[in-house]
Amino acid sequence: MGHDHEGQRVSRRRLISGISSLGLGGLLAACGSGADTSTGATAVTTSTGATVTPEATTTSDLTSLFTDASTCKLTQTTTQGPYYFDADKIRGDIREDKQGVRLRVAIKVQDSETCKPLPNAVVEIWHCDAAGLYSGAEAQSTGTGGGNGTPPSGAPTGAPPSAGTGGGGEGDMADLTPTDDKRYLRGAQVTNSDGIVEFTTIWPGWYRGRTIHIHAMVHFSSERVLTTQMMFDEKLNSTVMAMSPYSEHTGRDTFNDNDNIYDDSMLMKVTKEDDGYLGVIVFAADSDKDGS
Repeated sequence: MGHDHEGQRVSRRRLISGISSLGLGGLLAACGSGADTSTGATAVTTSTGATVTPEATTTSDLTSLFTDASTCKLTQTTTQGPYYFDADKIRGDIREDKQGVRLRVAIKVQDSETCKPLPNAVVEIWHCDAAGLYSGAEAQSTGTGGGNGTPPSGAPTGAPPSAGTGGGGEGDMADLTPTDDKRYLRGAQVTNSDGIVEFTTIWPGWYRGRTIHIHAMVHFSSERVLTTQMMFDEKLNSTVMAMSPYSEHTGRDTFNDNDNIYDDSMLMKVTKEDDGYLGVIVFAADSDKDGS
């Protein structure tokens, strides 16, 4: 990565040093207490006594890209997969030292019944690196820790949920107990007054049995209200997979059209941006967990 990106990571870490040490549990407590952690807010004292400063989110160039913001359709719930855990990383730039095509992810969270933005929701994302490895689970995601040499697919047991299926988003798998101390390509942010969060990451790689995807989880009032996934147009996937370091990982076996979780509603709207891409998507979450 260029020096400008490295400087961006350093400044962001300084900006949110207090919130990073707090961890996701303390952040959820702060948001659940009604504290204003959206963009432009002053520092907040959480229930644990820590003082945190929200990370700024720029939305002026994003609003017009959220084409589904006027549609009150509950976002489809999917499996959380085998690799989710609280990574204790409250940050916008989740790349660390991972190499790959730069991807800025912008997510707008809205209430599924009112279509209004949902501020002070905590959004987590996590995904594999260019070689298909997940931090905190490198042994399992290479197959060496799974007992049979095949990485778990992350697919739910039984039939996948139908498009538009909502629900609480608790997922169908237990949270992972990490087996290593890596935390790359994992992070959480708090939605601003427009319901928007941004992350800087890399385009995900692939692993056997799944198309290329990013996992996401939304917490609101200390509840998991949505667990879902984000995916990409296959033409763009092919373009990126032909580049280094992705091209070193060959034999991809699953694409959007034969993935048992993929749905068109999960496709991000992706545009070229500087040295990488910008992907945007709208999540409509059941914030009161009443099933609609």
